Amino acid sequence: MQKVDVIIIGAGAAGLMCAATAGYRGKQVLVLDNAKKAGRKILISGGGKCNFTNLKVEPRHYLCQNPHFVKSALARYPSSQFIELIERHGVDYEERKHGQLFALNSAKDILDVLLTECDWAGVDIKLKTEIISIEKNDTGFVLQTNSGTFCCDSLVVATGGLSMPKLGATPFGYQIAKQFGLKVLPTTAGLVPFTWHQSEKTLFEPLSGISMPVAVRSVSGVEFKEDMLITHRGLSGPVMLQVSSYWQPGEPIYINLLPELNIVESLNELREQQPKMSLKNALSRLLVKRFVEAWLAHQKFNDCPLNQISHSEWSRLSQTLGCWPLLMNGTEGYRTAEVTLGGVDTNELSSKDMSAKHVPGLYFIGEVMDVTGWLGGFNFQWAWASAVACGMSEDL
Repeated sequence: MQKVDVIIIGAGAAGLMCAATAGYRGKQVLVLDNAKKAGRKILISGGGKCNFTNLKVEPRHYLCQNPHFVKSALARYPSSQFIELIERHGVDYEERKHGQLFALNSAKDILDVLLTECDWAGVDIKLKTEIISIEKNDTGFVLQTNSGTFCCDSLVVATGGLSMPKLGATPFGYQIAKQFGLKVLPTTAGLVPFTWHQSEKTLFEPLSGISMPVAVRSVSGVEFKEDMLITHRGLSGPVMLQVSSYWQPGEPIYINLLPELNIVESLNELREQQPKMSLKNALSRLLVKRFVEAWLAHQKFNDCPLNQISHSEWSRLSQTLGCWPLLMNGTEGYRTAEVTLGGVDTNELSSKDMSAKHVPGLYFIGEVMDVTGWLGGFNFQWAWASAVACGMSEDL
């Protein structure tokens, strides 16, 4: 039986960051993961470039049943500190729009920083290790695995959520929480593309690949302005991923197709300048022509000259261009979701160090808990911040 101070379950972003942090404090740390490689989700994130943080991180960028929970950790480990870390390792990076930071060369550069830090901090990482059982005794925890028995004073759960099961995502972290009596909130896919109903699929599927800037609002009133991408299966692109985290099954989404224009003024101007122009050709000056054809058919507008459109239809046209109510069939689910909404109830945890309030020595960090960031590097920043808060805990 091997005895260590801390066992961390999960060799992802949060797990590795926490391991290095605790290791530098002189703790003997063992990281266990059933995967063949550490940090698989890091490697595929951001199109292989890893959107590792954001320059403008605020608590409002996170969904959590307890919105105050994230404030402490984010304040104590801001994005500037992770930027300093990768700069010390000589990693080149670039800023894209909305303050998003990406590795310039490869996501592997970010993973290499974490693995190097773990190495320098004396962390032991065991991969291809399946945990069979976990028990708590008077001195800590005992883990039975396919690689033997390990015991520790403190156990950190950094298993992630259910998104991208092909990368090894499982509900194991939630099972551990439930085993020790912690409440787990219902989970669902977040930052995920929408899928069509069959009627819309027939109309819009041929437009796959078209991208356009729009504003999209959820029933709850949250609005994002970004690019929308039409796919074979439905709607994607940054704006749809963002609003998906605020969407409930059965609810419509509301799309402003011309968010940069005063739609009423623009339409009136077109009608004054070209009264005999067809509606399709007029709208094609503002939107992609192939999309206009499908959209007019979907909304049942007749393609007649602008000066022949009735007052009521003219009003409906301007209103629908600015607020197109669209009922999607659903989302693509965990298969392509970037994150998991819900998870371990943060009311069960200390916001200072992520420890379970009623189970001494047990901690949860990263995506396994009910904290979900917006698209744009916010989820990685939560991984770093929650990991450091845990790794610095005096009780760890």
